[in-house]
Amino acid sequence: MNLKVIAFDADDTLWVNEPYFRQTEEQFYSLLGGFSSQHGLERELLKIEIDNLPLYGYGIKGFILSMIETALKLTNNTINATVIGQVIELGRQMLNQPIELLDGVEEVLQTLKEKYRLVVATKGDLLDQERKLKKSGLSHYFHHIEIMSEKDDANYLKLIKHLDIKPGELMMVGNSLKSDILPVLNIGGYAVHVPYHITWAHEHIEDAIDNANFKSVEGIKDILEFL
Repeated sequence: MNLKVIAFDADDTLWVNEPYFRQTEEQFYSLLGGFSSQHGLERELLKIEIDNLPLYGYGIKGFILSMIETALKLTNNTINATVIGQVIELGRQMLNQPIELLDGVEEVLQTLKEKYRLVVATKGDLLDQERKLKKSGLSHYFHHIEIMSEKDDANYLKLIKHLDIKPGELMMVGNSLKSDILPVLNIGGYAVHVPYHITWAHEHIEDAIDNANFKSVEGIKDILEFL
């Protein structure tokens, strides 16, 4: 490998994120428990979230709007305004959650910063991701921050062009096979999968990855063994 840049996903790679969504979902299901089974609520919320991605993108604010839309749909627009207020408050609490770094993250960044340009390549709401990065205390490790509306081949190619490197000089580290790994492999880069114990259903893929540029590790500190 002739790496020049190592890019890191943010949510559930550098810090805790998905558990807050799961916790909020459970609270939302409790609020709407009288109108549908939990399975029905889960199915409808996920469908509405995915349908809304082209409109709202990823992140907490779009999630709040999708919860409100789900509540309205399942109650035929009869949901009490107080419940809508409670849903909004659930989202507000998510936006104010502390940033909890994952084990080994700062050690890895400190070590790799001496040899490579480090960047954050994440997706989601611009304001929210900037807020989390600032609260994380990790900003000083990174040469560049890229917040994408979608993590696809085209946006990774734009990132490579901006960084003035070749695809084979980039390694992406992340927890999502769909967003962090496959697009980078598609364009000829290297990718390291660091699994997280909770993954949003929309990020799941079924097929195994067979690519010489792909590696999977148990924890983020494991990448220091081969870099």
